[in-house]
Amino acid sequence: MTFLAKLQGQSKPLPAKTSLKQVAFASLGGLVAVGLVGFLATYTGQPLVMGSLGASCVLLFGYPDSPFSQPRNVVLGHFLSTLVGLLFLHLVGPQWWSMALALATALAAMQLTGSVHPPAGSNPLIVFLAGADWSFLITPSTAGSIILIVWALLYNNLSKERHYPSYW
Repeated sequence: MTFLAKLQGQSKPLPAKTSLKQVAFASLGGLVAVGLVGFLATYTGQPLVMGSLGASCVLLFGYPDSPFSQPRNVVLGHFLSTLVGLLFLHLVGPQWWSMALALATALAAMQLTGSVHPPAGSNPLIVFLAGADWSFLITPSTAGSIILIVWALLYNNLSKERHYPSYW
């Protein structure tokens, strides 16, 4: 198969549409999750909010059975990616190529540890753009992801149709 032929796709059918009930359930889960993180950030004065947590909510509440949505993937993925970003930023420097190497290294670390969580792939970029210090590893990255997991455990299991997590 030629390269150009591959670009045409495989003509597979589109995935089935999600029911309105499941859409509403997932949306409410994400609403409360981000609301909870935002409230706790305001109440404690700790920086618990970062953009990649919103993408984590899409997986946790919209696709809780996905391997990318499992607790170890969410927490370890955010932790490793943020740690790698911080290491490159503070030990190598804030250059564009260092940021690119941080992303590639974070991807490799998640794959090697079996903890791939796609939203966490943005964490090295967030670290560089924010000029984050070492505390960013705990808040918002690790603490924020743990808060989301706790809510996902409680909320997803309220539904008779869901069982979360698939594995730890």
